[in-house]
Amino acid sequence: MKKSTSGLLAAVLIVVLGVLVYYTYEPVIEDVNLGLDLQGGLHVVLEAQEIEGQELQEDTITKSIGILRQRVDGLGVTEPNLYPQGDDRIVIELAGVDDPEEAVNILINTAQLEFWDEDGNVLLTGEHLTDARAAMQQGYNVAEVQLTFDDKGTELFAEATAANINQPLPIAIDEEVISSPIVNSVITDGRAVITGNFTADEAQELAVLLRSGALPVSFEILQKRTVGPTLGAESLESSLIAGLVGLIAVLIFMLGYYRLPGLIANLSLVVYILIVIAVMNSIGAVLTLPGILGLVLSIGMAVDANIIIYERLREELRHGKSLKAAIEAGYKRALSTILDANITTLIAALVLMYFGTGPIQGFAVTLTIGIITSLVVVLTFTRALLYLSGNISQNKKLYGV
Repeated sequence: MKKSTSGLLAAVLIVVLGVLVYYTYEPVIEDVNLGLDLQGGLHVVLEAQEIEGQELQEDTITKSIGILRQRVDGLGVTEPNLYPQGDDRIVIELAGVDDPEEAVNILINTAQLEFWDEDGNVLLTGEHLTDARAAMQQGYNVAEVQLTFDDKGTELFAEATAANINQPLPIAIDEEVISSPIVNSVITDGRAVITGNFTADEAQELAVLLRSGALPVSFEILQKRTVGPTLGAESLESSLIAGLVGLIAVLIFMLGYYRLPGLIANLSLVVYILIVIAVMNSIGAVLTLPGILGLVLSIGMAVDANIIIYERLREELRHGKSLKAAIEAGYKRALSTILDANITTLIAALVLMYFGTGPIQGFAVTLTIGIITSLVVVLTFTRALLYLSGNISQNKKLYGV
């Protein structure tokens, strides 16, 4: 390739990169999902309570996580993190929760729905519930919860109403009567309404609880930790400042010590960071403080890969090789070292991702994305720019030799 063509191509690449960074930087950063340690939130550890004579089954925790996840979804929380801990505990992490106390109350409420007769006998339970929706009573500023039962529930509800004409039919949640309507006629359509002077929020909360179903066991709060939005913002600001200072120091070192290759490495780092964040956004990954640590570590590995290549390149130039031959030989000699270092770290990250939970997984995910991205960038983008630079100038002083 001619010198002028290479110079033009390199200039176009740099301009395109600059425009790309200018127009994508803010949208990419704004789309990053922050964990609760960076935006504030709730961390709760729940422990299942065994009932005497009724031991916990193997799938009790799994079923409970499914029900709790539905309740969390009802809260409108994005990217919740729920996972088992041991045989009888569940860890819940909710980022960006406005009212942590309300969220905890919704999560640990067993929500066992029952319809009783006057003597307290259970006629129908929430087991046969198919839907529960909050709605406002027509003509009144009072909310209610509308219930729909399955076929079996419809049959039982018809029998219950038929047996209690002109009598109250108490509706209880967790054995507490919250409504006691008088039955005026037999109801055969499988629909019921709970009224109880609810506010709209209370009705919505109850609907979420009933819709998600009753928990198979009761839970006790073993640990509860809330991270305030202010503390989270301070953590994010401190992390960004530390990362920015470190990145600038690396950029200055690379440019000052390796000169033209250092400039290419700095451009590659910008591309690398944008790709990593874009990939994290595309897969919905959540950035936490350990995740930032993984990102910083992977940046260090990306820089390290460039340094290995450049040192090999310098050695080849000192042995009298031409610039193109030195670049080719430098990459060839450095490749095995770079692959060894990155693959071993990648294996460790994959193990952490598989066996780890919560923050550890966040660290492993960020590190994995960073390692793969750094390899792709170093072996493609950086290499292409180095070859172009070799066509533009053969001056070895630009390569620190």
